[in-house]
Amino acid sequence: MEKKEGLRIVISGGGTGGHIFPAIAIADALRRQRPDCELLFVGALGRMEMERVPAAGYSIVGLPVAGFQRSLSWKNVTFFFKLAASMLKARRLVKSFKPQVAIGVGGYASGPVLRAAAARGVPTVLQEQNSYPGVTNRILARKAALVCVAYPQMERFFPSTRLVFTGNPLREALLQEQDRKAAAAAFGLDPNRPTLLVVGGSLGARSINEGIVAGSALLKESGVQVLWQTGKLYYEALAEELKGELTEQMVMQPFIGDMAKAYALADVVVSRAGAGTISELSALGKAVVLVPSPNVAEDHQTKNAMALVEHGAAVMVKDAQTKEALVQESLVLLNDKERLTKLSKAISAFARPRAADDIALEVLNLIGGKQK
Repeated sequence: MEKKEGLRIVISGGGTGGHIFPAIAIADALRRQRPDCELLFVGALGRMEMERVPAAGYSIVGLPVAGFQRSLSWKNVTFFFKLAASMLKARRLVKSFKPQVAIGVGGYASGPVLRAAAARGVPTVLQEQNSYPGVTNRILARKAALVCVAYPQMERFFPSTRLVFTGNPLREALLQEQDRKAAAAAFGLDPNRPTLLVVGGSLGARSINEGIVAGSALLKESGVQVLWQTGKLYYEALAEELKGELTEQMVMQPFIGDMAKAYALADVVVSRAGAGTISELSALGKAVVLVPSPNVAEDHQTKNAMALVEHGAAVMVKDAQTKEALVQESLVLLNDKERLTKLSKAISAFARPRAADDIALEVLNLIGGKQK
């Protein structure tokens, strides 16, 4: 299908909510600034973007690309075949869609799409969420016209002349004012009880779940109520394990669709240290106990967490210590109102609530597509 006129933009990447939700936020901002633009997402087949992006109202094309396993694995045998097929499909897509710019947000699909775009002379833009970028984005940055970052001192990794400090884009719904009573009612909880929100990322986190299970008796005794996103992979097993132990003080869900209400109810949040989540917590001024995942490239979640901890803006529990320390640290924090206030104020200093609009404006200025 040949495209010849109008403003067309490709947005590529995904894999986790940390890549997908910023991508959707950028798309929404582009639509606000240029309602006539045509947007096409490119993701990886079988990954969650293939569901989340259409649910947000955008078209998406899937590539067969997959990640390279750092340990010895039979999956690496098929890696190069999938990469070659993805590159071929990406080249055909760029040729037929004729985008004026290609935006990469990280994830498996970004590499083939941005390489194909650059090869045809299409300007590329990277949106790097983390304080320590992965290898793919460092390679793609060599030909990128623009790199939008969320942390200072990123000239260590990217050409300084192409860097723009924008912050991480946020879902617009999260920034809208929420009523605590309505939020509590949505989850069947009490708006007057101290509330611990537990989220292990969009896919769930085994160690965080294990920490909550290990401390479930302590949570019950404390009178604190818990809103717990387990992740789809872990929900059924946890529901079976805790059968008969769950009370009205603990609501467990595989995935929380309305995070705006969940955040509104939360007095303390337990979370992984993904850059997108940290940006959300910063914008909302939430006290947080961060549990960085050790299973990410370059251990970037620990670096994200330490950027906050060093400024007194978060508490950190190591992944290996969740069973012993997670619930205890969370309860100590919930019972210390002065510390909660200090953490909230400190993390708010990291907020960049206009990030999505700023990125969209940078993209449109790059290609001369700013609305008159």
